[in-house]
Amino acid sequence: RNWIIRNFVQRTITDFCYFYIYSRSILTVGTWQSFLLLVFCSLGFEAGGPYTPSNIDPWSIIGDESSIYVKTERASCFSRNMVALRMEILCAKCPAGGVGIYNPGFWGMNIEEGKSYNLVMYIRSLESVELTASLTCSDGLQNIAAAVIVDTNVSDWRKIQMQLLAKVTCRTSRLELTTSKRGVIWIDQVSLIPSDTYKGHGFRKELIHMLVDLKPRFLRFPGGTFVEGILLRNAFRWRETIGPWEERPGHYGDVWNYWTDDGLGYYELLQLAEDLGAEPIWVFNAGISRNDQVDTTAIAPFVKDVLDSLEFARGSAKSTWGSVRAAMGHPERFQLKYVAVGNEDCDNTKPFYQGHYLKFYNAIREAYPDIQIISNCDGSSEPLDHPADLYDFHIYNSADDLFLKKDTFSRTSRTGPKVFVSEYAVHVDGDTSKGSLQASLAEAAFLIGLEVNSDIVHMASYAPLFVNDNDRKWTPDAIVFNSWQQYGTPSYWMQTFFGESSGAVIHPVRLNSSYSGSLAASAITWRDNEDIFLRIKIV
Repeated sequence: RNWIIRNFVQRTITDFCYFYIYSRSILTVGTWQSFLLLVFCSLGFEAGGPYTPSNIDPWSIIGDESSIYVKTERASCFSRNMVALRMEILCAKCPAGGVGIYNPGFWGMNIEEGKSYNLVMYIRSLESVELTASLTCSDGLQNIAAAVIVDTNVSDWRKIQMQLLAKVTCRTSRLELTTSKRGVIWIDQVSLIPSDTYKGHGFRKELIHMLVDLKPRFLRFPGGTFVEGILLRNAFRWRETIGPWEERPGHYGDVWNYWTDDGLGYYELLQLAEDLGAEPIWVFNAGISRNDQVDTTAIAPFVKDVLDSLEFARGSAKSTWGSVRAAMGHPERFQLKYVAVGNEDCDNTKPFYQGHYLKFYNAIREAYPDIQIISNCDGSSEPLDHPADLYDFHIYNSADDLFLKKDTFSRTSRTGPKVFVSEYAVHVDGDTSKGSLQASLAEAAFLIGLEVNSDIVHMASYAPLFVNDNDRKWTPDAIVFNSWQQYGTPSYWMQTFFGESSGAVIHPVRLNSSYSGSLAASAITWRDNEDIFLRIKIV
């Protein structure tokens, strides 16, 4: 999200910027067969917790305790988002400009002269309302845009929609809701989004264009550890992320410690993959979190949930869940052909994974024989003991170690499932910092190793993809951004050089050098329209 105004800061571009992205927490996009970002903001008041009164972060109050009293109440019209804001105006003669509340977005919103911004919110009052919605610079002194809401019929919750047209540019703006009229106003589900986003689907154009330049062939979503949660109760639940955004309950992302209202949900991620012309790869929770898991005897509801998610994506517009998709504006089926059963769940601390996996595998294979099923278990050194179309491989090493891993799949069996390297990066303090040439060269060598083994390595994606420069919980990341700027690290630009690998012809290469053990090389040819190109890489 270009910036998002939420009941709390949703931090992912979505890991895609929600728009704040940590590719770890949420998604990855792939070069061959790499993570991401969004701008629409929806804001309830659930982030402070279900008990009321609760805090109103990241909102703040304009005025003092003699002029305004603000708290949260379970008073909303939305049954799954019951917490609303109650704002009582106490002053008979309020200060110039009125009193109220403001929201700074993610470290300030980028509001640009001449551009319009769509504001939606729900309000209620027992009396008539005179409320001003303004965009101001972060100090509140410079007014950028404003519109006045005057309504005498708001005794029941009413949806307010308007456009704010910016008169000047301010890179660190905020949204203000103010009034000088004494009384009580309830406010809920505030959304502010630029009128002009990528294909009209809420994503910040310049960030998505950086993805497009990577020529992504797939989008892996929604993650990552975001799928699992530290606890199962905080895992990603797809059916809680569909339907009208006002009615999505949201959840706490306990791995990365932020509240998300799930405005960037299962539907939006399927839509984004379609907009990018990329294959969607749906990573679902396998009944396992970082710290708890269900027994295989109790996995049936999870299996049913996944089958329902596939019907939502692929079912006819007349099917139970396909009709929900159609009602959201997409009667056509999404081309979902890949699913991953869990994330990093195949280890000794999670003894139920393989039992769970077989339940999912058999049910999906029966219902959707064409879907490619990805196992979390590593088959690079020895064959898997269960059926799979692909297996997931993650690697985060120092630059030296990742370079040496370039030949990992040269020794892998050519029979059995293919390899999906869904997360790779140089990640060790000292090697990575905020991205370095050394790291990108080591990653390039590793990718050359994947390229020369493309008969067995089917897909690869760097992680993480995006990070907001104001809150680097993970480094390095391929794309760094703030409210109005963005740049690619050396790792990002390295990936652009591999954009031609899909469908190319690879040629044998021999290095004759006393340093051949410290070099990696590949040669490919590919056709672009009527021309044939040769590319040789030596790292």
